[in-house]
Amino acid sequence: MLTVLFGSFVILILIGCPIAVTLGASSVAALLMDGSFDLGIAIQRMFTGVNSFPLMAIPFFMLAGSLMELGGISSRIIRFADTLVGHYRGGLAFAAIIACMIFASISGSAVATVAAIGGIIIPEMRARKYPDGYSTAVVTAAGTMGPIIPPSTTFVIYASIAGVSVSDMFLGGYIPGILMGISLMIVAGIKARKMNLPKSPKQSGKEILKATKEAFLALLSPVIIVGGIITGWFTPTEAGAIGCIYSFVVGAFIYHELTPKRIFAVLKESALSSSIIMFLIATANIFSWILTVEQIPQIIKDMFMPVTDSKYVLLLLINLLLLVVGMFLDSAPALTMLVPVLAPLVTAYGIDLVHFGVVMCVNLCIGLLTPPVGTCLFVGCRVSKMPLMELVRNIWIELLTLIGVCFLITYVPPLVTFIPSLGG
Repeated sequence: MLTVLFGSFVILILIGCPIAVTLGASSVAALLMDGSFDLGIAIQRMFTGVNSFPLMAIPFFMLAGSLMELGGISSRIIRFADTLVGHYRGGLAFAAIIACMIFASISGSAVATVAAIGGIIIPEMRARKYPDGYSTAVVTAAGTMGPIIPPSTTFVIYASIAGVSVSDMFLGGYIPGILMGISLMIVAGIKARKMNLPKSPKQSGKEILKATKEAFLALLSPVIIVGGIITGWFTPTEAGAIGCIYSFVVGAFIYHELTPKRIFAVLKESALSSSIIMFLIATANIFSWILTVEQIPQIIKDMFMPVTDSKYVLLLLINLLLLVVGMFLDSAPALTMLVPVLAPLVTAYGIDLVHFGVVMCVNLCIGLLTPPVGTCLFVGCRVSKMPLMELVRNIWIELLTLIGVCFLITYVPPLVTFIPSLGG
């Protein structure tokens, strides 16, 4: 059964079959080969996989992020960040990273962050004589903070599979997300000095105040969404719905940039993206159920236990595995396939599931920068009209920096668990 499961999975991937279809088809092939299961179990497991209240937050957060992206919020965030740090050498790169951090706290998506911020700031950086390779690398790498700084659809998926609190996952993502941003700013600053990049005139207090007023409603969005979850005023799913309403009102009636045509495009794009993710979760649930029935988690645990009794060595091995997996799979399919296998293993070693979840998500988000699948790489290339290999040559320092942050939070758990622990 397992031979058919993994064999058909590899074959379908190699011929370019979509990952969601691959997971479902290989699972059905394995059930047919076994013969002892009714095929109705496949439909039952698909329904069970998406029949989760927390997963309802995914389409809401995706819609809210798209409304923010086309509602004029990203341009105001960039203007706000530029007035704060634009006067430093390479300051527009700092502004890009800060803008990505702020937009990440609204959209929860790496791709949306790169597209929304990169589409505006990369042309501006080009106009100010910043090298294209430098500019695109900065924005593309900073986009990986999208799923780490809450709210995050990636955290929602992990929490629903691992059975941990979505709120704890959100709170655990703050310090790692900020560390990613600070680390990228340090790298950007060092490279800016070596390249002798230009500085902008320092903004007056009046100009900073004006930019802050213009961006105030955008900056208020994450406070409302995440603050409401933390205080218990509403659940993550309800927070996503409130975020949609807030984004629509601000973009349509205050900034006046959400036209009926744009709203229709946003609804269409969000519905398509959400359906892809939910179908992926549904088919992956059959795959992971077969792994559980065949006792793969127990087999893997029994394999690791004799090799090492150190959780630190185990985390090193898992990090290396995830770095390789992230090269070939996006976060959602990787989570749905690996969490049911790895969660029992790390629990047996006494590793906190929230800590492990944040480490796993950061690791898989780094995969968005690695070929051949790296989604953020392709979005960055599309935005800047740069060849893929040229971007790969320019982004390796940022990539190594983010890997360093990943290992830091791996071996210093309080960087993840401290804020969740404050709430008990």
